[in-house]
Amino acid sequence: MELLNNLNALKTICFYPIFNFAFIFMLLSIFVCMITILKSRNFETEISFKTSRSSGPGGQNVNKVNTKVELRFAVDQSNLLSEHEKFKLKQKLPNRINNEGELLIVAQSERSQLKNKADAIERFYQLMAMALKPVKRRKPTRPTRAAKEKRIKLKKQKGEIKSLRRKPI
Repeated sequence: MELLNNLNALKTICFYPIFNFAFIFMLLSIFVCMITILKSRNFETEISFKTSRSSGPGGQNVNKVNTKVELRFAVDQSNLLSEHEKFKLKQKLPNRINNEGELLIVAQSERSQLKNKADAIERFYQLMAMALKPVKRRKPTRPTRAAKEKRIKLKKQKGEIKSLRRKPI
């Protein structure tokens, strides 16, 4: 289901001419691969949950059941992350990590505690994958000969137009 949501979001991006679908699909496959690699590490042993009453609609249910879920992950105390990965998480997610060094994710969109817990776990893995994704190095390119000639031609045309604006001497 999550993959379909990501694909639908990517279809809207693909309308822009700078993106093509093959490139976007490749990025998505790398992202999904990162999530599966992270899930294989089994972070559930280092994640703690705290529940409380959720705000918003829910009728009588909202006053009785603790449906809001807070996922807490201690980045500094994690045995599953390397020092480099911990540094990257702190660098890329500074607004999500509190003063105690815990990554905090709150889920309260559903009326069920189990669905909110699953949503929080899924968002945790997505955040981790986005933060730990390796940065693609930019390959420097040079303008082609045709592009250079076109640029010079346009400059000469602009100069000609400006020279015609001058008063004759």
